[in-house]
Amino acid sequence: MNKRLLPVLSLLLVAVLALTACAREKPTPTPAPTPEVTKAEVQPTPTPVPPTPTPVPPTPTPVPPTPTPEARTGAWVDQLVFTVQEQADVAVSQLKSKDIDVYAYSVSDPQLFKKVKDDPDLKYAEAYGAYVELTFNPVGPEYGDGELNPFSNPRIREAVNWLIDRDYIVQEIYGGLALIKLLPITSAFPDYARYVDTVRALEAKYAYNMDKAKAIIEEEMKKMGAELVDGKWTYNGNPVTIKFIIRTEDERKEIGDYVANQFEAIGFTVERMYKNRTEASALWIRTDPAEAQWTMYTGGWITTAIDRDQGSNFSFFYTPRGIPVPLWQAYTPSPEFDEVALKLENNDFATMEERGELFRKAMELALQDSVRVWIADQKSFSPYRADVEVSADLAGGIAGAQVYPYTIRRTEGPGGTVKIAQPGLLVEPWNPLGGSNWIYDTMPQRATGEFATVADPFTGLDWPNRIEKAELYVKKGLPVAKTLDWVDLKFVDEIVVPDDAWVDWDAENQRFITAAEKYTETVTANTKSVVYYPADMFQIVAWHDGSPITVGDFVMGMILTFDRGKEASPIYDEAVVPDLQSFLSHFKGVRIVSTDPLIIETYDDQYSLDAENSISTWWPYYDYGQAPWHTLAVAYKAEENKELAFSQDKADSLEVEWMSFISGPSLDVLKKYLDEATSEGFIPYANTLGQYITADEAKARYENLNKFYETYQHFWVNTGPFILKAVHPVEGSLELVRNENYPDPANKWLRFSQPKIASVEVDGPGRVKVGEEAAFDVTITYQGEPYPADEIAEVKYLVFDVNGDLVATGEATLVEDGHYQVVLGSDVTSKLEAGSNRIEIAVSPKTVSVPSFADMEFVSIP
Repeated sequence: MNKRLLPVLSLLLVAVLALTACAREKPTPTPAPTPEVTKAEVQPTPTPVPPTPTPVPPTPTPVPPTPTPEARTGAWVDQLVFTVQEQADVAVSQLKSKDIDVYAYSVSDPQLFKKVKDDPDLKYAEAYGAYVELTFNPVGPEYGDGELNPFSNPRIREAVNWLIDRDYIVQEIYGGLALIKLLPITSAFPDYARYVDTVRALEAKYAYNMDKAKAIIEEEMKKMGAELVDGKWTYNGNPVTIKFIIRTEDERKEIGDYVANQFEAIGFTVERMYKNRTEASALWIRTDPAEAQWTMYTGGWITTAIDRDQGSNFSFFYTPRGIPVPLWQAYTPSPEFDEVALKLENNDFATMEERGELFRKAMELALQDSVRVWIADQKSFSPYRADVEVSADLAGGIAGAQVYPYTIRRTEGPGGTVKIAQPGLLVEPWNPLGGSNWIYDTMPQRATGEFATVADPFTGLDWPNRIEKAELYVKKGLPVAKTLDWVDLKFVDEIVVPDDAWVDWDAENQRFITAAEKYTETVTANTKSVVYYPADMFQIVAWHDGSPITVGDFVMGMILTFDRGKEASPIYDEAVVPDLQSFLSHFKGVRIVSTDPLIIETYDDQYSLDAENSISTWWPYYDYGQAPWHTLAVAYKAEENKELAFSQDKADSLEVEWMSFISGPSLDVLKKYLDEATSEGFIPYANTLGQYITADEAKARYENLNKFYETYQHFWVNTGPFILKAVHPVEGSLELVRNENYPDPANKWLRFSQPKIASVEVDGPGRVKVGEEAAFDVTITYQGEPYPADEIAEVKYLVFDVNGDLVATGEATLVEDGHYQVVLGSDVTSKLEAGSNRIEIAVSPKTVSVPSFADMEFVSIP
C-alpha cells in the first residue's frame, strides 16, 4: 500500500519519493538536484531558552528527569548543523580538515571513492537508490507560438532509447560506479530481480542503435511537417531547437553534453542551458511546459528507502497522479498504460502471477511512452569522518535513512555537534502539505519529525516506532506475507466495511460521510488494518511547542486527506484532485475504534506484498513533513484568505507566496493568522474536529505556538528527536538542537550497523557441447564466509544465447551453505547455436533487499 499521507504528497529524487494517510512515506523518488554555490560555514546561534508551554487539558506533558549518559533519550548528539557544499572533492577535503563531519550526498566519482577508501580518517556508506534520466516536455505538437516540439511525439521519445549509449555513460562518465537503466525500477531492489528475465529482454531490444534511432526520428519528424535542410531539421522555415537544461554540479553535465552531441549528430539544433539546481528547478518544475521555456532536462532522483514494491512508480513517473505541478499535469499516457499503472499503484490484482503480467506490460508500455528516458542507476557512496558513527539506508544512503537522526553520534560518547554538508539546502519552501521534498530538505525534516513506523534501512520492512502493535486482515488468496512479529497477519473469507466507517468527506458541511450514507449495498474490502497506539502515548509524546499530541492531530490528517481535493473546500486545490481520485479508487473506509488508547481500523483494497508495509497508521506526518492540527489551522486561514498557498501550483495560479513555515514573507502572514486564531479560539473544521478538540485545548495550543514562535521565529513544530533552532536562508544553513523531552532511549535503533550484501561467483565449463548436460557452480559469501541458506530467498539463473535472447530460466539447487548448482539439461543446450552464450545468476537474500548478480560466458559447440 502506498503509505504517504495524502496531500493534505512527496518528491524528488532523489529521490525522493499516490497516497493514503498513513504511517510513513512510501519510498517515493525524491528529486535530487545539486547545489548552487559554496557557502561559508555559519557560526551556531546561541541556543534560545525554550518557551514554557501552556498545558493542554486534561493533562500537561510530564517533564522527564535529566537522563544520565547511560539512560540518554532521543538523539546522541546535542546539535546538528547543516551547510551547503556542492563540490564532492571539496567536501572530502573539508572532512579531512574537520570543517565538516558528514557529506550526505550520493557521490559517484571513482577517483574520489578510491581516495576515501584509502584514507584511515574517513569512512563511507554505500547506497543504490540514486538514478538519472532525461525528462521531456511532452506538450505539443506545437507550443503556443507555433514552435514544434518533437518530444510531443511518443515514438520519437521512444527512439531516444536507441540514441543513447548507456554503456558508454556507465563506463566512461561514471567509471563503472553505475549500471545501465532502462526502466523506472531500481536494479538494487526486489522487483528488478523478480522480473529480471523481462528486464534483460527489454535491455536487448532497446540496446544502443544510432541508425535505428535516426531512421525512426526522421520518419516521425517528416510526419509532423518538419524538413531536413542541409542536415538540419526545420519547421516552417525555422530550426527545430531543443532547449536542453543541463545540470552542472555532477556527472549530469558530461551526460548532458554527450546527449546534446547525439541530437546534433542527427540534425537538431540544441541550446545547451547549463543550470544549477536552483536555476533548473525554476524552469522544469515551476513553469507551465506550454510556455516552451525548456524541452529536455537531465533529471536526477533518489529513492530514500528500500522500495519492496515499485509498482506505483509507473503512475508516479508517467501520469498526472505523480506530483501536483504543471509538468505532471501535462502527461497523457495511453488508456491502456494508465489503467495498468493504476492497477499496480493500487495493487489491484489477486495473485503474484497477475501482478507479474501487469508489471511486464507496464515495463513495455513505459518504454513506448518514454516521457522519461532512463540512463543509469548509480552505485554511490557518502563519506564521513571515522570518529562519527551513523546508520545509512541501502537505497538513500545517509541522507535517506529514516534512522539516521537516532544513530548519528561521535565515537567518544554522547553530546557535541555534528556538522553535515549537502550540495543544497532550503531548495523550496517548507510546508507539510505542499512544500519541498528535495532530499536536501527532507534530510533535516526527518530529524525534526518522526514516523509511526520506521523503514528498515536494509530490507525496507517497517518496524514499529510510535505504535504498539498491529493486525492485518487480508482476503484469502491475496499475495501478502509477513516477516516480523509485530504484525498479526490473518486471512479471512470476507472483510465487510462497517456502516459507521468514514468513507468520504462532505467539504461543504465539514463532516465525514459514513458507509451507510454513501452505499446502498454491503461494501467489502481486500484488507483491514488495525493499529494500536500505546495507552500512555498522549502523556509521553509532545509537539516541540510543548503541546501533547491528541486525537485531534490524527483526525485533522484524515480530513486533509480529502478536503483539499473537494471543490466545496475553502482551500480547494485542483492540483491534488488526481491524487484524491486515485486514493478513492481503493480506499474503503476508516474507523476510530477507541480514542484512549487510540485504536484505528482502515479498510482498503490496496495492499503491500508485505504485511508490515500495509498498516495504515494515520500518524500526522504529511507528504512534506509532520505537523500538529494547530499550525495547520493557522496555515489554513492564510490559504483560505488567498494570501498564501500550500502548493506551488496554486500559489502560481493565485499569484501569491508559496507558503513557507520556516522563512521569508510567509512568516508575517502566518503570525497574523496565529493572532487571529488565538483571539477566536479557532478550531478548523469545527463541525467534525470540534468533537475531538475542546476550546481549552485550542486556547492552550495557540498559547504554546505563540511562545514557540517568539523563541524560534518559525512554525515548524514536530515531535522528533531534534528541534529546528535556527534558519539562515542567505547563508544556506540550518541548526537543529536535541529535543530533551523526546521519550525514547537513545539506543533504540542502534541495531542497524552493516548490511549483509552477498558476494556471488559462478564457475563452470568454458565450452559446452550442444545437446549435452552442463553444470555450473554458484558460490555465495559474505565477508569471505558462506552465506547461510536460511537467509537466502532465491537463487535464480538465466541463460542467454548467442543472439542475446533468453532461452532458459529457473532456480539453482542448494548443495550446502554458500554453494548452489545450476544444471542445464540437454533440452536447454540443444537450443543453443554455435557461439558465445551467457549464464547469469541473481541472488535475493532475506537479510537485505539488495539482490546480487554474477555471470559468465561459455561457448557452445556442435
